[in-house]
Parts: sequence; C-alpha cells; structure tokens
Amino acid sequence: MSQPKIGLITFGDHRTHEWEHVFKKMTEPRHQEAVAYFEQLPVTLVAQESVARTKDEIDAQVDALRAAGVEVLIAHTPCWTSPNLVVRGIQRLNLPTVLLGNKHPGTHSTVGLLGAGGTLSQIGYPHMRLREDFTEDLAQKVMPYFMATAVKARLQGKMFGLFGGRSLGIDTGTFDPMQWKKLFGVDTEHIDQLEIIRRAELVPEADTKKMMTWLTRVVGSVQYNDDKFTPEKLAFQVRCYLATMEIIGEMGLDFVAIKCMPDLTTHFVPQCISAALLPSPYDADGRRDPIMMACEADGDAALTMEILKEISGGLPVLFMDVSYIDDERGLFYFPNCGAFCSWYAARSDDPAENMKHIELRPANRPAGGAITYFNTAPGDMTLARLYRENGRYRMGIISGETVHISPEEHDNFVQARGSHQLPTAFLKLDVDIDKLVGNFGSNHVMGVAGNRVEELLHFCELMEIEPVFFNE
Repeated sequence: MSQPKIGLITFGDHRTHEWEHVFKKMTEPRHQEAVAYFEQLPVTLVAQESVARTKDEIDAQVDALRAAGVEVLIAHTPCWTSPNLVVRGIQRLNLPTVLLGNKHPGTHSTVGLLGAGGTLSQIGYPHMRLREDFTEDLAQKVMPYFMATAVKARLQGKMFGLFGGRSLGIDTGTFDPMQWKKLFGVDTEHIDQLEIIRRAELVPEADTKKMMTWLTRVVGSVQYNDDKFTPEKLAFQVRCYLATMEIIGEMGLDFVAIKCMPDLTTHFVPQCISAALLPSPYDADGRRDPIMMACEADGDAALTMEILKEISGGLPVLFMDVSYIDDERGLFYFPNCGAFCSWYAARSDDPAENMKHIELRPANRPAGGAITYFNTAPGDMTLARLYRENGRYRMGIISGETVHISPEEHDNFVQARGSHQLPTAFLKLDVDIDKLVGNFGSNHVMGVAGNRVEELLHFCELMEIEPVFFNE
C-alpha cells in the first residue's frame, strides 16, 4: 500500500486589519511548521505555500487538493479564523477531516477549532478534533486516522473475485454483492472454480518447473508418500496457483475467495498452495504485493483480509478457524483446513526464512495433494472479522499475540487432534470468552501482525459500522 495521501489547508482570519496586525505573524510560521511536520511522517502531503483566508483562496486550494487525489483533509486553524469559512472548505472537499489546533495561549486557536467543530457537529459532518502541538503525540493520534481514511478511499473501485459458491454450508461466508457495492464501493466477479482447473492444464511446463523447483527447495520438507501426495499432485497444485494468478491478472481482481471444499478437495486437488502463497509477498518470481485469498468462498473474510492488509500498510494476513479454547489459560488454537499465509511462519522479510519452517504434508482429503504445515511465529496480532446481524455489518476486533506453546502442550494437542494435523496459530487473548462465543459472528477470523485496533475503530466510525471489541 502506498502512503496515505493527505491534504493540508491552513485557514487564516479574513479580516484585513486583524490579519495584518495580529494573526499573520502567528499563522504563517505555524503553517510552515505544519508542512515540515507532516512531510516527515509516512504520508504523502499536498499543501500550498500560502494560508487560505478568503472564499476564493479556500476554493482554489480545495480544488487543487481534489485534483491531486488526496484522501483526507487536515483543516489547520492555528489562530482564530471564521468558522463558516473553515466549514466551507471542508464541505467543498467532502472528505474525512482532522480539525487541528494548538495549545499556545496567545493564538485563539481553540476558539476557531471549537467554532468550526461545533458547526460540523450541528450539520452531522463526521470529523476528528485535535488540539496538539507538533510533537510525537500528534503523530500517534493522527496516523491511525490517516490509515483508516486511506482504506475507506481505496476500497472504492476494488474488484473481488469469488470462485465458486457457498462451501460446506457455511452461511456466514455468503454476502450480498449489492450491499458491498453500496457500503464499500467494491464490485464482484463470479468465476467458476473449474476455470482454475481448466487453466491449470494449460500452464506451460517451464513455469510449473520453475515454481516447483523453488518451492521444494525453500520449504523445510516435502513429505511425499506412495498414495495421494506425489510430485505429480504437488505440480498440479502449483499449476492451480499459477492459473489463479493468471486469472487475477487478466480480470483485474484485487482480492479473492475460493470455494475449494468439497469439490476440488474430493475430485482434483486442494488449493492450499494458493492459500499459502497468494497472501504472501513473494513466490518463485520474487517479491510482489500480497493478494488476499479467503478459503471456503468466505466473502466477508476476504474483505476483512483486504481491509487488514491496507490498514497495516500492506502486510500479509492470516485466515483462521476459531477451533479450540483453553479456558483456564486464555489460550486459543486457531488452525486452518490446510494452509496458512507462509509469511507468518517466521514474519521475516527473507522469504527463505519463512519457507524453511514449512512442511508440505499429505492432505487428509480424498483427492490428496499437500497441506502447508507450520505453527505461526510469535508476535503481536490484531484479529478482526466483518459479520452481519440482522443485515447490518459489525466488525469484531480483538488484540492479542501469537505464542509458542511448550512441547508437552503441543504433544497433547497433536494427540487430541489425531491424524488430522493442520497449520495452527496459538494465540494468547485477554477476552471475555462467554461474550466471544455468544456474539462473534463467524467460525472464521482474520489476523494481521501488530496492533491495529485504533485504525480499525476509526475505519468503523468512517464506514458507520459498529465495532465490537472483545478484549476485557
């Protein structure tokens, strides 16, 4: 994800006498200080050199920001300025807005800030108010909002590819494409998943060999057997991945979900190689942007993954089942049916470091093939999930961390699971378990590295989606 694109307008008093004799000498230096401050943040700043004081100046700066494609406005009121003119600029641009004042005793900034903010509240215009000087505190408060506004803007026009339909009767994986189009601005292409199989047969042998050579070289082990996990089966899974990449490229898809079970897992091969590599930032051809893929045709999961990717600045995202809860220890066991995003094996910028922790094991499915087996590396994680109650979207949000469990605990887990071993994330979550079980709207949950709670709360507010925070 590229940096959030921020527009800045510094508003000044339109009265000539007060401007020349009082406020000019305080406003113009603070405008230059604001430009310098935001330019050193991880954003793309668009701003004019001058302060906007009159209607014509405000309109001209707004039009320049619109032409530049900014995604959020900083309405900077370092000194007193007429609130109606600030609101004029905000309404004309019609973007999420941060009203920014300062704490200096002689600027009258708070008066202008509250005057404009009060007007925006009266007309129901959502905005964020900050009374901060140019310190680290300002960045900590404003960056999550910037990321959230960028995600809202960038969802508009995205294309989702849905391969197949409802999988295994999982109703929560279904969605309304028109609701998506209205609420998120996301369009949907429906694609038969047999198109993956058809195109897989057409993948050039040289491309298959390149990917196979890389994959079998970098993973920790390839545990072929004489039954259903053979080099030929793995090669077919690789061709399915390459075919899916080809479809994504041709159709301009931004993120996808694939039904897979039971059709492909019974009669062809599971799509576990695709589920491991698509959301990862690399493959045999080198580095690329992660492409979010949800299993079992789970549309709301895929959209959640895309939101988490964007809100984290482009990080890979995990797709997981909420499987087992150790109530006494607050430890959650989240596997998936055969694949995890490979980046989470070590969370490393070096693909080889991640891949060496992965075992390609025989899939416990009728058609055979491989699963990508590993336990996720430890680290902070934010879990989220879009789901609906009575037709209205909510977003479940949980902060926690992935952890390593002891060898004894892991052995007990393996014995309890039996032969059906899957990639698993062990998460330490400080949550109200009864609330989670009683209210969480799906059996699937998504996770991204780091703490992204503030960003998600801002995103929910911008989208008028109710956030449901499950941490105690």
